[in-house]
Amino acid sequence: MHVIAPLAQAQQPGGSGISLLLPLVLIVVFYFLLIRPQRARAKSHQQLIASIGTGDRIATVGGMHGTVESIDDETVRLEVAPGTVVTMLRGSVARRIVEADTGAPGVE
Repeated sequence: MHVIAPLAQAQQPGGSGISLLLPLVLIVVFYFLLIRPQRARAKSHQQLIASIGTGDRIATVGGMHGTVESIDDETVRLEVAPGTVVTMLRGSVARRIVEADTGAPGVE
């Protein structure tokens, strides 16, 4: 018993600075790899939604393409086929479709 007690006391951690620094480094890495890029995507999406107007061709997150008939604070009315208008939330807009000079649709 007298032999084990000094060994147990010698193996106790002293709380080195590296063990305290590791969680901080992980938080910083997590921020730069996940949180910051997500904020940039959200800001870009908000700018896209704010710039959409009547007559723009858009694609929704559900894959539906149409022309904006009207837009208000929360909803967008899309004409997806002649005479067929659907109402969607503004947040469901994924991207604006731009017509290239060649006549083929492109993505902005």
